[in-house]
Amino acid sequence: MLELISSYSTVAIVVAALAHLLFFFVLALWARGDRKKIVQTLQRFTDSLPNRSRMDHDAHPSDQIEACLADIHDVLVEPSGSPHRVALSQRMRILDERRDYLHSLRFETAWNVARTMIEAYPLAGVLGTILAIGAALASDDQASVGVIVTRFGDAIWSTFAGLAAAITLMLINSFFEPGFAKLSENRLHVRETASKAKRELGPADRVDPNAMSTTPATEATT
Repeated sequence: MLELISSYSTVAIVVAALAHLLFFFVLALWARGDRKKIVQTLQRFTDSLPNRSRMDHDAHPSDQIEACLADIHDVLVEPSGSPHRVALSQRMRILDERRDYLHSLRFETAWNVARTMIEAYPLAGVLGTILAIGAALASDDQASVGVIVTRFGDAIWSTFAGLAAAITLMLINSFFEPGFAKLSENRLHVRETASKAKRELGPADRVDPNAMSTTPATEATT
């Protein structure tokens, strides 16, 4: 049994590394979809704001998110009761209705698992080496030397596969990590901006729907 496990250790490491690599690409697609949701929501939110930032269609979604947040901050510095602040207050429900784009725990947990498990590959390679040598030592004494020499190749390839997988996945992670970290930062900025808008938009920035509906009737009677 030990001999069978040790003989497949290198193959198991390679298969696990390929699955790990595929998982990184799944995370990349996941992050892309989340960015798209945030951009679409913020563009709906800032649609009626003045001096709205216009960016090229090929601009990075993170840059589009930051531009939309900058537009919101520009409105918040206007005097209380200004038409733009009133329009911003009316559109706050868009951010309140769709909060799913800010749910980040599942993505960040998956990314943390993918990043942390890279460290397991060198250990798996060493474990495969130990299993190969252990399988050789478990044989009878007369054949132990010959079996050890035979199994030494499996031990070396197992260690090599573990180190090669770790180096490759570290390179892949270093390529995706800035985008993943930027997505977490974008979510944080959106939360902070939404909280700031709710905190700073006072009663003077809110329009009473009942007052708006009765105004035409009052004017008609006069």
